[in-house]
This record gives sequence, C-alpha cells and structure tokens, in this order.
Amino acid sequence: VQLQASGGGLVQPGGSLTLSCASTTTTLDYYAVGWFREAPGKGREGLSCISSADGSTSYADSVKGRFTISRAYGENTVDLQMNSLTPEDTAVYYCATDLTVSCNNYLRGFFGPGTLVTVSS
Repeated sequence: VQLQASGGGLVQPGGSLTLSCASTTTTLDYYAVGWFREAPGKGREGLSCISSADGSTSYADSVKGRFTISRAYGENTVDLQMNSLTPEDTAVYYCATDLTVSCNNYLRGFFGPGTLVTVSS
C-alpha cells in the first residue's frame, strides 16, 4: 500500500490549503481514509477520517469546523480542505488507511510520505 500526501506549503495565518491523498497501488474508494499530523514535540494527532461504508466523517475537536475531508470518487483521492489556519496547525500531514471500511483504526494503518504545512506570517 503506497499513499502520497501532497498540497502542503507555506500559508499565512487565517489562510487555507487543500491537501490531497492519492495512491497508485490501492483503490482508496474501497476503504476508510484518514489524515493525521505530527508536529515537533507533539506526537501524532488524528485529525479526520472518512468511511467507505457510509461516507460518514469524523473530526478532531482541534479542527472541527475548520477542516473538511472529502472523497473524489473515480479520481482515487481523498482531500482535506483546511481553513482558518493558525501557527498551531504547523506540522507534517499524512494520510492513512488500514484497508477497512471504518475509521476505527486508521491511525494504525498504512501511510506514506507526508506533506509539510507551515503557517506563519
């Protein structure tokens, strides 16, 4: 399973970015896919996940109302739209899947290289 997160970059506080998760080896439409991030000294933080069973989504409290996860069926990608970014959102962002239809254990699943998001003025 090879996943690739992309779309990171430098953005000013209050700005927006859209991250994308793609795979050339796995049909993401079949599985739950989630996003997590790692910041220096803060460990892994699960952010959001979208189920393939019923399309339900979940969000961490820290990003609820600011981030939106969506699936581009047919394009084999899962996007994370991030709005109202703050310096506290600075981290390396990863997408992951444990090859099941639910979001229960995606943090223990497969993930690939992350993409760096830096929020700074």
